[in-house]
Amino acid sequence: MAATTTKAKFFRQADLTSSGRPVLLPSEVECQLLTSVDLEPEEDRSHLFSALKSGVLILTTHRLIWLPPSASATAAYAIPLAAISHIFSPKKSIKSMFHSPRIRFQVLTDTDGQVFDLGSSSGSSSVVVTAVIRGKGDSDGFLGKFSECWKGREWETAVSSDSNRGSGSSTGGGLYGSDGAVRMVGVAGILRKEQEMWESTDKSLQEAFQDLNALMSKAKEMVMLAEKMRQKLLSGTNTSAANDEEMGSKEEMQDWLLSVGIISPVTKETAGALYHQQLSRQLADFIRIPLEKAGGMINLIDVYCLFNRARGTELISPEDLLQACSLWEKFDVPVMLRKFDSGVMVIQNKSHSDEEVFARIIALVSKPEALRNGISASDAARTLEIAPAMAKEHLLTAESKGLLCRDISPDGFRFYINLFPEIDPSDVYLIKDYGIYSTWIKAISTCHGAEVSRTS
Repeated sequence: MAATTTKAKFFRQADLTSSGRPVLLPSEVECQLLTSVDLEPEEDRSHLFSALKSGVLILTTHRLIWLPPSASATAAYAIPLAAISHIFSPKKSIKSMFHSPRIRFQVLTDTDGQVFDLGSSSGSSSVVVTAVIRGKGDSDGFLGKFSECWKGREWETAVSSDSNRGSGSSTGGGLYGSDGAVRMVGVAGILRKEQEMWESTDKSLQEAFQDLNALMSKAKEMVMLAEKMRQKLLSGTNTSAANDEEMGSKEEMQDWLLSVGIISPVTKETAGALYHQQLSRQLADFIRIPLEKAGGMINLIDVYCLFNRARGTELISPEDLLQACSLWEKFDVPVMLRKFDSGVMVIQNKSHSDEEVFARIIALVSKPEALRNGISASDAARTLEIAPAMAKEHLLTAESKGLLCRDISPDGFRFYINLFPEIDPSDVYLIKDYGIYSTWIKAISTCHGAEVSRTS
């Protein structure tokens, strides 16, 4: 208990998603990770925190995040890169060849003995932290990427861009610009502004297509911009929605922005040996909202298209997707992979209840019109608010449970309520005056009587 307290006091807390993935900050991108990593303090500063053992160390553009080895962990520990004052070069010696690779860096702490952060007071002291890599990851590559992210100082770029946008939005109009030049007004000003906009767009396109790296950089910027716009729309939904039409357009815009992309997709380059494990966790986080909109179940093929569209250029293969879904059994995530008897594979919420679906299907086929003519997969799809392919699988499952009967005709499948359990084998001609069998007889008789009236 005391060890946990010292860790919580020294490190910054990092929130985790329901699948155990770290919640990234705005404009933060995951770069690389290592498995089986210990974080240890230098010997004379061991009172600050006890060593963290055998966790996953994730490097992002903003932080070092250490995930506990326990699958049920709800929080992780983080060191902001802004708190790191120095990264030591690795020592090359004969002794180091027989030891686990080590990465040493100096961390600033505030007056409370906690890791320094941008929002806290200035660092008053420092401590050397050693990352001991006991796994089989590329420690040299991780160290190089670590130094690159630390020197890049992306967290400062994000803060300065936000402040520039805030100050830029407060500048007023007038005849003169901030540089003293006379502004173009009237029709000439509009045409000039339009031309400048096209020139800026053309310049951006030329920069983006210079090489693949520039294109990827622009794509990430667009994804981050879309995420900020989506958050802004979500925050303003309750206050600025004037009517249902405006609300519908906002929800449509939110869906479009949500499908633009994942800011930091898991790749084989960044995740290494944990690629499928981290991909599985990220997929579990991603599929939550589409599942809610699809009624709790989505075809695996549709998931493949949605997920790859969101990943942009970092596409995955069908085998990777299937392997990622199969790993959900080992994690405590709210989704699962299911395979119907027909072979169709779907992703569904664990809270999804077949009994509830069957009850709605029985209510549908018990209506007078359905008792006479049966129902199709399209009819069930409209009632269940799911895709016809998924509705057909539910109907076939209900048939296998003995709830429905199927009729195959040139027009396709028609499903009817199963009356056989209510027929007495000793007297098949006995007509009961209660139950669904009696209701079916009345529906058929009413239909026959209506046809006789029309004929006469």
